[in-house]
Amino acid sequence: MEWGLFFLFLCACAAAAATGAMFQPGAWYQRLDKPPWTPPNWAFPVVWTTLYLCIAYAAARVAVLPDSGYAMALWAVQIAFNTLWTPVFFGLRRMKAAMVVLAALWLAVAATLVAFLQLDLIAGLLFVPYLAWVTTAGALNFSVWRRNPSEA
Repeated sequence: MEWGLFFLFLCACAAAAATGAMFQPGAWYQRLDKPPWTPPNWAFPVVWTTLYLCIAYAAARVAVLPDSGYAMALWAVQIAFNTLWTPVFFGLRRMKAAMVVLAALWLAVAATLVAFLQLDLIAGLLFVPYLAWVTTAGALNFSVWRRNPSEA
């Protein structure tokens, strides 16, 4: 693996993560009715930091492989949707629109996982926790949207 590539992919992940710093949950999110299985607030930065390290490492493993263009294009699509979700949900407070973004993110992550698996087993497996977390985020987004119809 090339560490320069890892750093570049990590920078893309950091840009996505920066939206979390710019559009923090705040009082609006705290007031929303959330399901009892909502992860604690401290879990989000811990999980996302771990996931971003994994997906940057996975991308760096795949980028150097022959015929990785399609897989890397999918990686770019998933990081774009990842970056978009936070401003839509927390910035614009559009839970329904955020759900659409999250559905697109889920599809992009799943497609990237499959494409990575075809090229590098470890890289593909590194996307499994990401898909699980995006699935959880989707269920949470949907539940919060349905529990707070006046805020949607």
